[in-house]
Amino acid sequence: MNTESTCRLIRSAKTYHGKQGFDYLGAISKESVGSKGICMHLLTIPPGQRAKAHLHQDHETAIYMLQGKSAMWYGEKLEQHMNVDEGDFLYIPAGTPHLPYNPDEFESCTALIARTDPNEQESVLLLPELDSLWEKKQS
Repeated sequence: MNTESTCRLIRSAKTYHGKQGFDYLGAISKESVGSKGICMHLLTIPPGQRAKAHLHQDHETAIYMLQGKSAMWYGEKLEQHMNVDEGDFLYIPAGTPHLPYNPDEFESCTALIARTDPNEQESVLLLPELDSLWEKKQS
């Protein structure tokens, strides 16, 4: 029997440090189960923390905010902003620059994330030139 074409259960997956600057609880990916078109993991953003500005080349992202509140700057120059509340769904088109963060100084927020890239980190492209734009917005 081909193990890649059978159902797989993931329990207590290991964490990994992503290029974006956060620790993720890995779950479904090419690396863990041999998936061919999806990656799913859990992200908890500590209070007051932010990701590095980035995009996912050629891959869409779907997010469900499980707990707490998050926010995100997005767009070519991070010129747009949105708040994401507990219970919200968020869609990020492929190739869209974004910088998620936790605006709360006391509570973490947790999100379930799925991408159309089966590799956990392969499509992540860091955008350090946009990090300085974000820092200016905070001044």
